[in-house]
This record gives sequence, structure tokens and C-alpha cells, in this order.
Amino acid sequence: MVIKVFVANVAGSTAIKKKQQEVVGFLKANRIDYEEKDIACNEDNRKWMRSNVPGEKKPQNGIPLPPQIFNEEQYCGDFDSFFDAKEGNEINFFLGLAPRTSSKVASDEKSELQNGELPVEVQDNREDIGSSPLIEDSVPPVKDTKDIGSSPLIEDSVPPVKDTKEEAEEEDEEQEGEEEAS
Repeated sequence: MVIKVFVANVAGSTAIKKKQQEVVGFLKANRIDYEEKDIACNEDNRKWMRSNVPGEKKPQNGIPLPPQIFNEEQYCGDFDSFFDAKEGNEINFFLGLAPRTSSKVASDEKSELQNGELPVEVQDNREDIGSSPLIEDSVPPVKDTKDIGSSPLIEDSVPPVKDTKEEAEEEDEEQEGEEEAS
């Protein structure tokens, strides 16, 4: 089954162009087989589309605007119907496609794994990260923090912290005395 999207590649309306791009982009992104049928350059496509849109789905003027979506000969809907189906996660039903099967474990199979356990095939492929030579070689050893205080850079750039207010006042007095003497 191929989805047919009737579009006007020479559409004058930017709103119509955006709607067409959204439908085609969605189908392409989700790998749904489709064909674009241009109604602007092909009179047969235009006639076929107009005659196969159901009467209750045609606008008041009787001329349906693109994009119009069909599954082979079966009418699916216009952009508004497509948008509603996409938002409601019912796009396969809208397009008349079989539901996609997931590559994950089937829902009727129950997992025997406990919280945090990995399936056997995943456990077999895992490496022991802690013994990796790349990690051991790339991380420098941590130095003992006791050695930090004796660094000449720290001693030269940061004044020592005074334990009490009295010690700080004594040092200030000494500095004033030295300044007066010089």
C-alpha cells in the first residue's frame, strides 16, 4: 500500500505550502511509503483528487485544497484530519496502515529481571570500566591535601589568616611601627 499525497507544487498560498511540507516531512521522517501527486501541473491528478474526495469532506465551494491524503484509492483526509491523527498518536489508523511492531520485548512477555539488572546479552558485552588502562593512565593521582599548605605559591600570594582579633591588631601595630621607623 502506498500513501498518495496530492499537493500543488506551484501553490500561491504559503499556508498550503507549509501544510504540504508538514505532511510530506512527517511521512518521510517516519519512513512511510508515499507518492506526491502534483495537481498544479497534472490535470489528471487534479480531476482524480477532486472526484475521489467524499462529498461531506469537500469545502462549501466544492473544490478541495491540497494536501489531500489517500491510501491507494481510499480517502484518508485533509491536513486538519492528518494533524488531529498525528497529535492523537493515531496516524497509522488514519492512514489505514497496520500498527508498527516495536523492536523491544513483546508486551506479553514478562521480564524476570530485578530492578537494576541487565539482560545476559548486555552483561556479556560490558567491560569492567574500573580496570580500563585508558582510565588508569589518563587520571593523575590525587595528592595528599596536607602538602598544599607548604606550597610556595600559596604562602607568597595569600596572607595567613589570623586566629583572633588580638593577633590581627598586634600585627597592624607592628606594621605601623616599621613604617614610622623608615
